[in-house]
Amino acid sequence: MKMKKRLFLLAIPTFLITAVTISCNKEKPLASESNEITTTKDGHQFILDTLNSRVEWKGYKILKSENTSHFGTIKFESGDVTIKDEKLESGKFVADMNSLTSVDLKDDADQLEKLNGHLKSGDFFEVEKFPTASYEITKITPLAEGDYNTLLDGNLTIKGITKPIAFKANVSVKDGVVSIATEPKDIQREEFGIKFQAPVENGVIKDEVTLQINVKALEKK
Repeated sequence: MKMKKRLFLLAIPTFLITAVTISCNKEKPLASESNEITTTKDGHQFILDTLNSRVEWKGYKILKSENTSHFGTIKFESGDVTIKDEKLESGKFVADMNSLTSVDLKDDADQLEKLNGHLKSGDFFEVEKFPTASYEITKITPLAEGDYNTLLDGNLTIKGITKPIAFKANVSVKDGVVSIATEPKDIQREEFGIKFQAPVENGVIKDEVTLQINVKALEKK
């Protein structure tokens, strides 16, 4: 009888460890999902012109006027595209999150520094830990109608979290320059771990953030 009791007591810690492990695994969030890459790199490589490429962003508040929204830019650190037979074959762009800035506050140095610091902090993009974001094209589909000539499927990575995102875009290849200009596209910031909310009296920050990618790439010599 004593032996059975001792074995029972020894089994309790093991059971607790197993239960905690299972519980933690269930609570662990899904950090990444992505499209399969179907693009090829058989053509000519073009290198991103970082001086003439950027991401444009816009964030919004509700319970306040549109004037309290902010918009700005993020520069690219690197990137490249592949062109074959004058058509886009592949592409990947890496954004420098430390370059994030608000354009609407460019004439107010104090407010600009305050907002930029807040956006780069752990409340938002946590750029010290995640200094880059990226977009890699996984599929390219020509569009025959509408304002854009191409549909880009791709994987957007922000704060180490990857999600499939599609952009309609205008793509052109002319005189050794590739230009890609996407539609303004709303993403859900909370899907990328950006969950900060301001007090209601300051205007609740909407989950949607609008992104627009504008890149130019030059043929590699």
